[in-house]
Amino acid sequence: MAKGVKKIEILNKRAGFNFHIEDKYEAGIQLVGTEVKSIRNNSVNMGDAYCSMYDGELFLKNMHISEFSFASYNSHVPMRDRKLLLNKKELRKIEMKIKSKGYTVFPIRLYESDRGLFKIEIGLGQGKKTFDKRDDLKAKDIARDIQRYK
Repeated sequence: MAKGVKKIEILNKRAGFNFHIEDKYEAGIQLVGTEVKSIRNNSVNMGDAYCSMYDGELFLKNMHISEFSFASYNSHVPMRDRKLLLNKKELRKIEMKIKSKGYTVFPIRLYESDRGLFKIEIGLGQGKKTFDKRDDLKAKDIARDIQRYK
């Protein structure tokens, strides 16, 4: 990477609000060329994204990567399923947790590694109830008020 080049980091802000995050994993993601260019333009929406298992492989669903505006006729499909690259041991561990009640896998952030590859941080956890979300908002408001009066 050249000096002064901005690293890409896209956060899923809804992940921490909607889920109790128990485990985090770093996974590679299979992308095509125009998807990489769109990610570098910050044209990604992963608010509704989630992961699911098929035949022992983990796929990312509902992550919208906009079409690259300068692409030719063979651009990518914005909402396609993207394969996540993890070790077999990690995949088995995730699969066992998913089979237990209430666990889900969701993306937390998409970032560029030091080598220029895109990685996705996925979380394993359970969904929060409404009262948990209210408690989080209340704590956030209290912290903001305390900061304001310092």
